[in-house]
Amino acid sequence: MKVYEKGTIWTATHHSDVLVGIKLISRGTTEQPRINAQLFLKSEPKPEQLNEIKQSLVHDLSADGDLAEFYELAKSDSIPKLVIEDLYGMHSTSLSTIFPDALLAILLQMTTFKRSDEMMSCLITKYGEVAEFDGQKVRIWPLPKAIAKHDAPELAKACNLGYRAKFIANLARKLESEKFPTIGELEKLTPEEAKGKLLDLPGIGDYSADIINPHGGFPIDAWSVDVFGKLFYGEEPKDRRKAIDGIKKEGLRRWGKWSWMAFFYVVQDLDNLSKKLKIELRRE
Repeated sequence: MKVYEKGTIWTATHHSDVLVGIKLISRGTTEQPRINAQLFLKSEPKPEQLNEIKQSLVHDLSADGDLAEFYELAKSDSIPKLVIEDLYGMHSTSLSTIFPDALLAILLQMTTFKRSDEMMSCLITKYGEVAEFDGQKVRIWPLPKAIAKHDAPELAKACNLGYRAKFIANLARKLESEKFPTIGELEKLTPEEAKGKLLDLPGIGDYSADIINPHGGFPIDAWSVDVFGKLFYGEEPKDRRKAIDGIKKEGLRRWGKWSWMAFFYVVQDLDNLSKKLKIELRRE
């Protein structure tokens, strides 16, 4: 969770189980971005720890990401061309540890953004920590150990998780008891190898692995198949589940290694896209 006010964001994360408060202040422009970052820790970090946190922050903010090739591709494709008009300069962010991304991927399965947001907010409120710094209180994603001590029925009841509760409980226990690659380590693998690792996690299938995989993918499920069915072919598929593979292949064909970025831009701009194309792109 974040607090935002007039070009400043207060957020927080765990770095090697150390809670770090982060204040991000925009000092640049879209064309020449510059962000001032202030870190808040309970004790003075050692130089090597501080350097690791800085490197992690650059990675998580995608501050060194280059979207020039994606924008060039978008010039010849009507869909990303439209969303870039609204969201030029937007980068996809992530966390260095796998649990928050995997948890989010499970919460996004077979439901709407509104429903996913409700479950996510509940888990963060009930099981996440609160970072207090710079006059702000910021709630953050729970660590695996905070979830692992609760059983699936308890989690399901607390946050109305349904079938996802079992996956979330098992995921937390696996990550708490075993060493799993960080996002940075997954980046060093081939896309196929990284996806294979992710598919070994409880509750992570093809759709969820495409969301988490740092190499990108095109995550299509029963919700997003409607959106991209309308964008690609002008209508919702008659049989959503049967249409998933075809819609996925079409996205990968059109956008290749930039498929995830195209997906990310589209789902962040559905309201504007709906107005521009005069079609209803379902959000709820």
